[in-house]
Parts: sequence; C-alpha cells; structure tokens
Amino acid sequence: MPPRIARFDLTNLQQSPAYDALMRLPLLAWTTVLAIASAASLERYARNADLALPGAVYAVNIAMRLSVIAYLVILAATVVTRMAPIGKARGTEPRISALIGTFLITVVVLFPRRELSLTAGLVSTLLMLAGDAFAVVVLTRLGRSFSIMPEARQLVTSGVYRFGRHPLYLAEEVATIGGVMQVLSVWTAVLLVVQIAFQLRRIRNEETLLTEVFSDYAIYKKKTARIIPGIY
Repeated sequence: MPPRIARFDLTNLQQSPAYDALMRLPLLAWTTVLAIASAASLERYARNADLALPGAVYAVNIAMRLSVIAYLVILAATVVTRMAPIGKARGTEPRISALIGTFLITVVVLFPRRELSLTAGLVSTLLMLAGDAFAVVVLTRLGRSFSIMPEARQLVTSGVYRFGRHPLYLAEEVATIGGVMQVLSVWTAVLLVVQIAFQLRRIRNEETLLTEVFSDYAIYKKKTARIIPGIY
C-alpha cells in the first residue's frame, strides 16, 4: 500500500497557541516602533518649539503627543496580554478588510503637510488629542479582548460600551480626521473615504462573528448604537 500522506490542516494551525503568539509579533513590533518614533518627535518638539507660540497651543500640542504615546503603549500591552480567541471570522475578506481599514490611512504621512491657520491647526490638534485620549479610555476597558482581525475573545458591554458597540473605531476616526487635516488634498480625502468604508465593513464582519459566538450579543445589539448614540 502507498504511504499515507499527512494533510496540512491550516484550520488547526490557526487555532494553535503558537500561531496566536506568532500573530502578535507584527502588531507588537509596529506599535513599539511608532511609540519610539512618537517619543522622539515629542522630544524634538519640546526642544525646538517656537518661543512665540501661545502657551495654550504649546500645552495642547504636548498633550496630543503624550496621548499618542499612551495609546501606543496601551495598545502594545493589550497585544501582549490578550486572551486566545474563541472564534474567528471565516474567509479572507474579513482579514483583508481589517488590514486595509487599519493601515491604509498611514499612507498619508507620505503627503506634504499643509500650512494651516492657527485656528485650523488648533482644531486639527484638538481632534487628534480627543481621539487618542478617548482611544486610551476604550482600550483600557477593552483590555485583553482587543484584536485587529475579526476575532471573538470576550464580550465587553460595560463602561463606554454601554452606549456604543464600537467606540474604538469612533475614537480612531476622530484622531484620523484631525491628522488628515494637516495633509488635506483630493488624494488624502479619497484615502480617508476609502478607509472609512473598510472600517464600516470591519464593523459588519465583527458583528456577524460576535452574533455567532455570543448568544447574548443580539440583545446587547438592540440596546446600543453601532457607533454614535442617537445617530448611527
């Protein structure tokens, strides 16, 4: 009889602890590099800031940079400590949508910065500060359940999750809009629209998975807004 050939079972591999640990490394490396770069940017700004800059504007800029660093540090911590998933979305589309929704907007750093008026610059900075600060609050509540890919770990319904099912997307989008203002053009506006479209697709994919995994998600879904209470 011919020898039996072992079949490569990708599904079992993806459910293994080793695979889960390996998948943490890219995001951990990315957040660590960004946190180091953000800390270096803060140091340069504090050293080279225009002495004629109003104190309030300087304080907001410092706070914005500190909120970015705090967000990245907490994000890295949740990646390291997160629980193993108990459910994952099927197929490649949910994963592709998650990656594009997360990383596409980072391309805007390649575009030249605009000269904003003091008011527009302050609005941009305040949006980034508010978004990143809110993201820190959300990540603290989400804790070990955080994931970029559509995966189910634990259903979180307390804290800010009492009012909306996806507050982290809201926080990140507020900060993103503030950042895009600083490089605004037709092309960056198109990138922003495409990124938002993929984020909305991610939300639908995640809700489909959570409905399948958690029996009480349907009830939670009826009681809360998707993103903004009273609007959507």
